[in-house]
Amino acid sequence: MLWRGRRQSDNVEDQRSSGGGGFGGGGPGQFRIPIGGSSGGGMSISTIIILVVLYFGLKAFGIDPIQVLSGGGGGLLPGGGEITDNSGSQDGGAGAPASDEMKQFVATVLAETEDTWTGIFKANGLTYEDPKLVLFSGQIRSACGFASSAAGPFYCPGDHKVYLDMTFFQQLDQQFGASGEFARAYVIAHEVGHHVQNLTGIMSKFNQMRQSMGEAEANQMSVRVELQADCFAGVWAHYTAQKGILEQGDMESALNAARQIGDDTLQKKMQGYVVPESFNHGTSAQRQTWLARGYKSGKLSDCDTFNNPI
Repeated sequence: MLWRGRRQSDNVEDQRSSGGGGFGGGGPGQFRIPIGGSSGGGMSISTIIILVVLYFGLKAFGIDPIQVLSGGGGGLLPGGGEITDNSGSQDGGAGAPASDEMKQFVATVLAETEDTWTGIFKANGLTYEDPKLVLFSGQIRSACGFASSAAGPFYCPGDHKVYLDMTFFQQLDQQFGASGEFARAYVIAHEVGHHVQNLTGIMSKFNQMRQSMGEAEANQMSVRVELQADCFAGVWAHYTAQKGILEQGDMESALNAARQIGDDTLQKKMQGYVVPESFNHGTSAQRQTWLARGYKSGKLSDCDTFNNPI
């Protein structure tokens, strides 16, 4: 991807040095949900019991713990797609030598999404509102609640912000087998796709409908929401290619990333089998199909995942 020397967005908030608000206890309304980590060798029986009790306790009060962990909006990874960083590298953290260049890359990709969606909205008589992109390290507090980098990048409709721990890019390469700059650009474009859904009312309608749905039905609807965000990422890639920014193999790397983070692929990798009724982001084939569909046409009308077979 030929991104160097292009405009960088001013809408990047770097909170890596601040710790992002953390999970520290003590404050009113704050709570901590342990989700494991890259060290320690797993959870004890007592921790598992606490998790189970806490889970059903929160559900009883109408709080979905999964949504709390994922930021309450659109995340790139399916539920249960927790990732860990076993490399020991701090690339992407505050002060890391490579992080300045990576931050420039993120700011440039965000700027490209701003230009593309501003043009698309204007052509449809609408005004595009730029989202903020928050860089954090380890954990963060958003308008959607607390989240850990283990949940992957996510979008919060409550504050119109995309949240990203850049160590995810390294994990995308080393753990998911999805390398390449445009694979990383796809990650950002997917989350911006959720912002587009939020601005157009799609996300609020989905969240309202979900209140009256059972888990299986809500998962099926969530798949359609996520596949549309993939298609919107493809639409952005379409116009980016027209600018001559893409290089040979770029779109292939994005499609490979979509394949590697499909529900079926991740479940098979993590637990050795798949549970289709639990899919909430789409299969690898579905994610590739809708990303490619948006890229091929560049038309929002081709991204209607709600009235077409997926």
